[in-house]
Amino acid sequence: MKWVLEEIKVWHLEIMQPAIRDRTPTTYQLEKLIDPDPVFCRYLYATVGAPWIWYEKLGWSVEEWKTHVMRPDTHFWVAFQGGSPAGYFEIRDEGSGSAEICLFGLVPNWIGKGLGAHLLADAIRCAARLSEGRVWLHTCSLDHPNALPNYQKQGFTVFREETFTARIPVGPLEPYPGA
Repeated sequence: MKWVLEEIKVWHLEIMQPAIRDRTPTTYQLEKLIDPDPVFCRYLYATVGAPWIWYEKLGWSVEEWKTHVMRPDTHFWVAFQGGSPAGYFEIRDEGSGSAEICLFGLVPNWIGKGLGAHLLADAIRCAARLSEGRVWLHTCSLDHPNALPNYQKQGFTVFREETFTARIPVGPLEPYPGA
């Protein structure tokens, strides 16, 4: 794999006391993973994150994934469309009235089909139920070009910005060899 140094801009965004709205009817079924399979969670991470260079956890072993998915403060939801995963999000309950939407995204073939705003509304609703207060997330210059505007449309405001240089793989990544 080839690597390159790249300057990355990160925006940290938050909603304070988001309203917990009823779920908007959608074409997908949202499921909370009760006993998350580490291999399935790795598949979601790799597949959703491939176009956006999510590489940090790709080298994790199954045991590292198992430790991650079994954390009591970490929760996973998957949107299924016709039985296939269309997207997912991961939320970490930080306690003290705060929850982070750690990962959020769509499987590449579902991008641009109108699911993103609904899935983000679901992520906010689920995070708000966990936190009963602040919901936050971050996005960066590697993410989908509409990520920041979409988060802001849903009510998130930027509370911090930062820029750093990182060694990242030349992408897009393959979720598995030959994808």
